[in-house]
Amino acid sequence: MPQVSGLSISVFWAGVFALALSDSAFEAEIFRAGIQSIDKGQYEAAHSISLSYTDTMRFVILPQAIKRILPALGNQLIYMLKMSSLVSVIGMQELTRKANELVVTEYRPLEIYTILVLEYLVLILLVSAVVRWLERRMNSNGID
Repeated sequence: MPQVSGLSISVFWAGVFALALSDSAFEAEIFRAGIQSIDKGQYEAAHSISLSYTDTMRFVILPQAIKRILPALGNQLIYMLKMSSLVSVIGMQELTRKANELVVTEYRPLEIYTILVLEYLVLILLVSAVVRWLERRMNSNGID
């Protein structure tokens, strides 16, 4: 069982913590870049109609920024899905580790790894489809 500062935590939560820690800086940069990409005139226009900073971010800046960051965020989520195989280092049973164990017991690497690749392909295609659906939905709602 993994330990953090003397506290024992489950393998699942250690994996979640490790993935979140490794991915959070990338996602923060994606959000920062998306917000900074919005034209300064949008802030000025919101200020001119007396919107508070919170309302400016909520109603003006973030809807536009989210539309811009969605492709990069989708790519980062797919990357994190692929990197989830690294949690097998701490003993978590995930797809790649389970496939390796099956190869050792069944002696059929071609079939097992083919199924593994197909599983990852289906997961990645599902995430990509959801991101594309969100992009189309935002475009049809007229969010610029």
